[in-house]
Amino acid sequence: MAHIDDAKRIHLIGIGGCSMNGLALILKSQGHRITGSDRERTQFTDALDHEGIRYTIGHTGELLGDAELVIYSAAIKPDNPERVLAREKGIPELERSVALGQISERFPEVVAIAGCHGKTTITSMLAIINDRAKMDATIHVGGYVEFLAGGVHVGKRDVFVTEACEYVESFLTLKPTIALISNIDDDHLDYYENIDAIYAAFEKFLALLPENGVFVACVDDFRVRALAAKSARTVVSYGLTGGDYTAADIEFDALGNAGFDVLRRGETLGKVQLSVPGMHNIVNALGAIAVSDRLRVPFATIAQALHAFRNTRRRFEYYGERNGVKVFHDYGHHPSEIRATLDAAKRVPHKKLYCVFQCNSYTRARTLFCSNVTCFSDADCVLVPDIYPGREKDTGIVHARDMVAAINETSRNAVYLPTFEEIRLYLDAHAGEGDLVVTVGSGDVYRQTKKLL
Repeated sequence: MAHIDDAKRIHLIGIGGCSMNGLALILKSQGHRITGSDRERTQFTDALDHEGIRYTIGHTGELLGDAELVIYSAAIKPDNPERVLAREKGIPELERSVALGQISERFPEVVAIAGCHGKTTITSMLAIINDRAKMDATIHVGGYVEFLAGGVHVGKRDVFVTEACEYVESFLTLKPTIALISNIDDDHLDYYENIDAIYAAFEKFLALLPENGVFVACVDDFRVRALAAKSARTVVSYGLTGGDYTAADIEFDALGNAGFDVLRRGETLGKVQLSVPGMHNIVNALGAIAVSDRLRVPFATIAQALHAFRNTRRRFEYYGERNGVKVFHDYGHHPSEIRATLDAAKRVPHKKLYCVFQCNSYTRARTLFCSNVTCFSDADCVLVPDIYPGREKDTGIVHARDMVAAINETSRNAVYLPTFEEIRLYLDAHAGEGDLVVTVGSGDVYRQTKKLL
């Protein structure tokens, strides 16, 4: 297998993506000469411009030149013209997750944040704690973090903190010394056969820890709790239901943001006041606290950083207001994530709560949203457009109407409206001043949300 250690000159195909952008900046800081390409400019390409990294818009191959290695993201298929050209030139190729794993080998301490939900938020919380504590660790986040102006901080210390994604088992390329698992859920069923296969992947992930490694486990999740019970590694636990790190005396302010006391094995460390809403963010914060305490960050610094933390983009992000109706968007696309998002939304002062749900996968629609759908109960009205195809083709086995029917079996609050133009007209006719609209999903809904404004 090709290795980044053997290549001084590296070309990244899909360099405008969040993770690929982070890899480019880290590799440049480690002495590699970097070029790249993408089909369009993104919110992450400004960082490339700032660092003087050359890239083309369009996969033209003009910068491939004397590259000794090509790194490509999962979205880049074998028939991509630059990958074809690389093979013709005999240039070795590495998939993104493999390159990330090889980068992790270069750090003595690797903190890998895993879980089906919450990993981007926890990693982002650790990024701001790292900043306030002046740890200067290298951070790799799977989302856009405002204070980083991107998804990466290139540090000088021998600590690497990275999001660890379970999709297609890509986190198995990492070499963690501290592994956090927030939860294990039935997601990515287009790849995994069932929940047992997902659980087995997380077992393999934990097996990557060395003998002196640490497993940071959220005990609110029964599957994570089961892994902790049989782990031969040091286990540090956290959660609302107990664990080494837990919360007490929880109170919510007028914006739905929680303040709470942090207890470590029964001892009160102090108070944290979050600036992001929802019960799920208390749990995310406890995970970040458990890791930071392990890295010997003073609690006062942790509390200050968590108070300053704001959501990454597409995590309950405020988009604007139209006719007195506030519009937010959240990336949540799994029932557990949607339930947490609407729980956070209901704590924000409002009259009626409208949820716009765009499912981005026919497999996800069929397996998660066509029976026993209870995650929309906090919304007054759920508007469902046509399914966004994502990586799949429409075979006709499921339709948005099927999801609406399943939602209405329990909540009786869903309406099928095929397009976002029709959803905008519906909201203009029904939503009034003081109402709240939350759009959820991981397709192009974040772009479509702007049509509602």
